[in-house]
Amino acid sequence: MAKTMAQLPYHYGVKVRVFPSTEQKRLIKRNSDASRFIYNQMNGMNNDLFWLKQVKIPIAIVLDRIVDLTERLKKPSTAISNIHGWLNHPDFDSLMKANAIKNYKTAWKLFRQVHQAGTPKFHKRGYTQTYQTSCLYGVKVMTPAMNNGSVRLTDFHHLWLPKLGRLRFKGFPSKLLSRADDVRVGTTTVSMDAVGHYFVSLQLGSAQPFVGKQKVAKSKAGIDLNLDNFLTDSNGQVIANPRYYRMIKGTLAKAQRKLARRARRAKKSQRRLSESKNYQKQRLLVVKLQLKVANQRKNFLHHISTTLIKNHDLVVAEELRSKNMLRNHALAMSIADVGWRTLLGMLAYKADLYGRKFLTVNPRNTTQTCSHCGYIMTGKNKLTLADRKWTCPSCGVFHVRDHNAAKNILAKGLATL
Repeated sequence: MAKTMAQLPYHYGVKVRVFPSTEQKRLIKRNSDASRFIYNQMNGMNNDLFWLKQVKIPIAIVLDRIVDLTERLKKPSTAISNIHGWLNHPDFDSLMKANAIKNYKTAWKLFRQVHQAGTPKFHKRGYTQTYQTSCLYGVKVMTPAMNNGSVRLTDFHHLWLPKLGRLRFKGFPSKLLSRADDVRVGTTTVSMDAVGHYFVSLQLGSAQPFVGKQKVAKSKAGIDLNLDNFLTDSNGQVIANPRYYRMIKGTLAKAQRKLARRARRAKKSQRRLSESKNYQKQRLLVVKLQLKVANQRKNFLHHISTTLIKNHDLVVAEELRSKNMLRNHALAMSIADVGWRTLLGMLAYKADLYGRKFLTVNPRNTTQTCSHCGYIMTGKNKLTLADRKWTCPSCGVFHVRDHNAAKNILAKGLATL
């Protein structure tokens, strides 16, 4: 019997751009709207059930409603489809409905585990579209692969999706195309961004590693993330901060002011924003500027994280709490611009992919401690953000602040191991 996706030891994610026809775009929008509607229905039923249970007086109509909602939530897909008959239309993917309900339950599970993001919220309609489907394999399929499921590659340039049919794509890694026979497809996400570009994200699983075994680098690195330079490692290498948002900040602000003026003009003329052509033109311009910054930053972080993981057997970084740091309004924009949290996430999954080791350590006193003798700067000697270079009063060793911190981070990581 073939293994499920969860049982496979190696997983990989691929996002490719697709080029749907007008009819396929209509189907994507319908499925996206239906997915959001089902999620919101689940949220609404759970909210009603919660507040009705707070009623202390045993009113018959309240008790009947509680029983009704409890029964519906046992089989929500059938219950929602029976009440809202339009969801039974052949345009809708049945696996889209199942995934919308699954995503709602996952949101609750994450809330119970983490207690940070809050309870699930109602999803609002916006300029983006997204829904999830799954790849199913028939009973006769002995070896699930990328070319024999309900989501499959028909050739090196086209893939097949339930309800949508054949779609042309680009951007699929050529190494994976040659391994179509031993890689299977799991959850598949169809999405459209605010500009109008369509994408398909595939979750892939395999019994074989997606990346060949890497040579032992015989190198370890501790990395200090800072605002002056993007990154300084324990070997003394410094990577400059590109500051992509600051470069485009003035142009973006000007474009956003123009967008606000057009929104006011449309409102004054009592026109809906969706029907205001000038507003939509300017909205696209603003979104393209924002996407440009996001793509530049993501590309930069991918290059940095891949280089670090490939060239070092062990990478140690400080465990940053970006959410707390963003409360400092003087540094909030600079912190949000560098994308530290995204980099740490990339390092974590790429370490697993390439068979390397990645650790995060508590950053406490990594800046204030001398990496040579262990003396901690306290009281009047405590370093401020302006102190970029200093000499240890105990052993007299001269330090560059960020290089010294990176050495201390590596030492903490080695001690943890």
